[in-house]
Amino acid sequence: MNGPQPEGHLASYIQRRKFLATLGGSAAAAWPLAARAQQPKVPTIGALVIGNISPEEFWREFRQGLRDLGYIEGQNIRFEFRSAEGQINRLPELAAELVRLKVDVIVTWFTPTAVAAKQATREIPIVMAETGDPIGTGLIMSLPRPGGNVTGIASVAAELAGKSVQLIRDMLPSARRVSALANATDPFSKPFLEQIQLGGAATGTAINPIRINNNEEFESAFAAMERDRPDAIIVQPSLPTKRAAELALQRRVPAVSVPRWFADQGGLMSYSAIYADLFRKAAVADLPVEQPTRFQLVINMKTAKALGITVPATLLARADEVIE
Repeated sequence: MNGPQPEGHLASYIQRRKFLATLGGSAAAAWPLAARAQQPKVPTIGALVIGNISPEEFWREFRQGLRDLGYIEGQNIRFEFRSAEGQINRLPELAAELVRLKVDVIVTWFTPTAVAAKQATREIPIVMAETGDPIGTGLIMSLPRPGGNVTGIASVAAELAGKSVQLIRDMLPSARRVSALANATDPFSKPFLEQIQLGGAATGTAINPIRINNNEEFESAFAAMERDRPDAIIVQPSLPTKRAAELALQRRVPAVSVPRWFADQGGLMSYSAIYADLFRKAAVADLPVEQPTRFQLVINMKTAKALGITVPATLLARADEVIE
């Protein structure tokens, strides 16, 4: 094999598998020692994404994290990439396909992909590149001792969604009614809505949860805003955020979501972890599940102007980035 070889291993994976495993640095996620043998087996990573959001940044940063460790596609590593193309009900079959291919590790992005992977295998290590509330959704037992075959990065997206209620009030002090668009097919929708309700209670804001099961309901939720207009909306990250930003602007409704790309796509505001950090860390995931430590507030001033919103100077001063 070319490039430096990682040292160390995950003890829990050693106990579960016939072959030893390591991935990256002194702490990493499951790699066969056969890769160091005289006739090495090239390690294969399976990647599973929903696909209703472009996986470009995830895939770019994750692979860069591996390159930083000396793993180069076509030389000493292989990838099997699977996307459900926005159809969450396809995730179980795609996860099962990766298991049949006998990949060495499955890396997942968003909660439904991690759930599908865990349902498909109890043997192959699963690395969460970014998953909301993995304890509440049953993926792990705890952050320091996850148990089972799942480790990686646990986001705090639910908590950030809850804090978004305060950010809406900071931008729009008169806002009293906020609709929360939740992906009913995503197990993360429960903690997502719970944290937003807590944010509503703390700020005296009425929260209207809207659970979306399919594309028709997604479109009709925005159409209904013509009749019953909320002061703002919060969009769950696993919904089609680009389309949500477009529809919110068409309906002239301020829209907020957690991920940075929502503001890039035309949403009014986002408050998130720095996703490049999470995706690169997934390449060197240790046994304790990690959480993000850096966050960013992004405000799209072009959207604010289109909506006729004057962003308070105090909020602008807190923004890490302003899109003009």
